[in-house]
Amino acid sequence: MSPHILLLLLLLVGPSLGDSPSFSVDYQEDCFRKDGEKFRYISGSIHYSRIPRVYWKDRLLKMYMAGLNAIQTYVPWNYHEESQGQYNFNDDRDLEAFLNLAKSIGLLVILRPGPYICAEWDMGGLPAWLLRHKNIVLRSSDPDYIAAVNQWMEKLLPMMKPHLYQNGGPIIAVQVENEYGSYYTCDYDYMRYLFKLFRSYLGEEVVLFTTDGAGLNFLKCGSMQGLYATVDFGPGVNVTAAFDAQRHAEPHGPLVNSEFYTGWLDHWGSRHAVVPSDRVAKSLSEILATGANVNLYMFIGGTNFAYWNGANTPYSPQPTSYDYDAPLTEAGDLTDKYFTIRDVIEKYRKIPEGPIPPTTPKYAYGAVAMKKLQTVTDALEILSFSGPLKSMYPQTFIDLNQAFGYVLYRTTLPINCTKLTPLSSPLNGVHDRAYVSVDGTAVGILERDKVLTVNVTGKAGSQVDILVENMGRINYGRYINDFKGLVSNLTLGKDTLMGWTMYSLSIDEAVRQDLLGVEEPTTAPPPPGALSLPAFYQGSFIIPDGIPDLPQDTYIKLPNWKKGQIWINGFNVGRYWPTRGPQVTVFVPANILSTAAPNNVTVLELEGAPCSSGPCSIEFTDTPILNATVHSDYMHHRRVFVKEDLL
Repeated sequence: MSPHILLLLLLLVGPSLGDSPSFSVDYQEDCFRKDGEKFRYISGSIHYSRIPRVYWKDRLLKMYMAGLNAIQTYVPWNYHEESQGQYNFNDDRDLEAFLNLAKSIGLLVILRPGPYICAEWDMGGLPAWLLRHKNIVLRSSDPDYIAAVNQWMEKLLPMMKPHLYQNGGPIIAVQVENEYGSYYTCDYDYMRYLFKLFRSYLGEEVVLFTTDGAGLNFLKCGSMQGLYATVDFGPGVNVTAAFDAQRHAEPHGPLVNSEFYTGWLDHWGSRHAVVPSDRVAKSLSEILATGANVNLYMFIGGTNFAYWNGANTPYSPQPTSYDYDAPLTEAGDLTDKYFTIRDVIEKYRKIPEGPIPPTTPKYAYGAVAMKKLQTVTDALEILSFSGPLKSMYPQTFIDLNQAFGYVLYRTTLPINCTKLTPLSSPLNGVHDRAYVSVDGTAVGILERDKVLTVNVTGKAGSQVDILVENMGRINYGRYINDFKGLVSNLTLGKDTLMGWTMYSLSIDEAVRQDLLGVEEPTTAPPPPGALSLPAFYQGSFIIPDGIPDLPQDTYIKLPNWKKGQIWINGFNVGRYWPTRGPQVTVFVPANILSTAAPNNVTVLELEGAPCSSGPCSIEFTDTPILNATVHSDYMHHRRVFVKEDLL
């Protein structure tokens, strides 16, 4: 090639050969600029922690084909550092693989690394081990909190730097903290510290931003100089007024709604939230017509597998499903809302050509017979890997070095209780639900904020067992420092119960290792419908390997079961509570099923299985039920999109 032709080519392609990618805020033109050109993102929220890795590509492709040019995701600190100093970025936790996949599909990324994320996730993403410092002030300049944040960000942010857009990755913007203006501490030193920390690891070029409610009262403590302030609001809000609030903090720059709600969260015992598609479409069109940037929260919700759900106050835990009435269902299915939103987006930007990945098929494997294994108390030696711990007064989960699941507390009746005697938690110290038995007979349930007393009878010296369930830590508001277990003393009549033996239970590990055996019943089963001791049940089913495309996704339905936890092939798929609702079925992704060996199902039923009067079973169905009639005497009315109702 002649030097003249080479020079001509260099002039034609211009500076792009020499310039590195760039993404910035243009305060003169009130927009973002990507590689020097005006840019507007239309994004959707997806939480990699709520979706099995094998389905990341399917969900991201569906988002791309809806017309989105970006995604937004949280990084839950406690998902990657469950134990202090032990980091896990493997398999379903491989954040870098998720970012690379988004880039390969053509999606930019808006990263929300916290350290606090809310997200209806246990403790808002903060690790429970922070509570070893009993008086720690979370989300503040508290030295113990800052030291832990420092250590975490020292691990996370250098991993993220190569994935910044300026460095050839997909990340165009990084959020600092999350809705800090809604938190009581209002600690500007803390926010300044985070700003400097993020800059030190990510550099001067990356766009750092904050997100707060669309009101001056939220922006007062949530925004600060150097961090671009954005707002969040849902359908039906006055779009002009909401962006006026952002303009108070940012007189110039792009308009941004970082959380435009396509649906809303659920709680056990409250109706399933549904937000009509036309309502979402109308407000979305109004936002896009202003030229604003928008992120649809959620575009797909996913599942709170295992124990990862959060809770709100007055104490109300969220269910296993995080469906959110989003455009893609919990299982990634296409909905009418998906296509309605796609039609709106198509009016404002070109939609990619080509087929949309179809809804993944579901399969009804049918009924699976279940047999009783051991009660929790019978299996104590198997379940309590660390053995018993004795104390005058009850210890919390954190005292016992346990973050999630269940702990058994044991003591004795100090006096004869020939008449019904109240066993109480006068300071509302049962966090969160306790299954009480005396001498091997179930007598009642204590529940945080709801049931503080059960009546018991028995002789002095009778054994009292209290299995306490952590139902999920509060994720929003001032009470996120949410200790679990018996966090204050119990009383019998007027006397404080003392002399406790506590068993930290490694149930997940015991199930994975298949340590639970069948024991001959030592007592007569309780009558049908009566409260019974928490116990394990097991069954198995075979998926034929000769049928094409199996295994497929499915849902577990538990007719006449009450409340508990389910594992399939050792994988904790989450909690069930059909007696309270609104969720009835539990999503089972195909990747945990096998055609090469029988699929083992283990159920921990906490209140009473339908097995006392004969054979019992669970059922695998192809249809989810998330909106059943709720059965609760404690329903707390909460409005959609109103976060004050979550406090």
